[in-house]
Amino acid sequence: MHIGLIGGIGPAATEFYYRHLVRRHEAEDRRLELTIVHAHVHTLAANAIAGRAEAQAGEYAALTARLKGAGAEAVAITSIGGHFCFDEFEPLSPLPVLNVAPAIAAGLRARGVSRIGLIGTAIAMTSGIYGALSGNGPGNGSGNGAGIETVIPQGDDLQTVNDVYIALARAGAVGEDGRAILFRAGRDLVERQGAEAVLLAGTDLFLAFEGRDPGYPTIDGALLHVEALTRASIGGLAAYPA
Repeated sequence: MHIGLIGGIGPAATEFYYRHLVRRHEAEDRRLELTIVHAHVHTLAANAIAGRAEAQAGEYAALTARLKGAGAEAVAITSIGGHFCFDEFEPLSPLPVLNVAPAIAAGLRARGVSRIGLIGTAIAMTSGIYGALSGNGPGNGSGNGAGIETVIPQGDDLQTVNDVYIALARAGAVGEDGRAILFRAGRDLVERQGAEAVLLAGTDLFLAFEGRDPGYPTIDGALLHVEALTRASIGGLAAYPA
């Protein structure tokens, strides 16, 4: 199946998706059919901060029309935080939307995780990845989560993690101070709140964590999405988690 990606949000995450989709298709000895369009990370950030879900959904719909014109058969958004407008976008989309939330839920269930820590944007954290894990928030259809308990940074730490992540995604890079904040937030989720692992619930978080040992287990939400996209690419829409 020809996959269309809405990329650019941020650019580093787009490269991450592309790189891992290529690797997984090569490992399966299958041809990857892929088209990527570029969205604007600053527009997404402004719409997310202001809660302009309908405006961002319109941006996505226009980009998806271009993907359809290029032959794509389904579309995926390369940003977990960018799914904040999923419920508004899905009915506008001219293509089936491969939602990140059920892909993450399925990946965590397959790994036997029952209590997961979340770091990413504030809305991704507080909604339990849009309801797919905890049953709260948009983008989950029935609103029934996977029964996976979520824990998130508390107090001012929640906004701090959100702000560090947004800055990282916009810049496509992270400094040592930002990395230390993210590592410490994850450690608190494991050591103080009993998380079995920390889900990197922001697609650009690999910039801080990839190739490094923070001292606790992590699971990359973007990689769980890539796994599901690979299954759909090879096996069709029916192979994608519902």
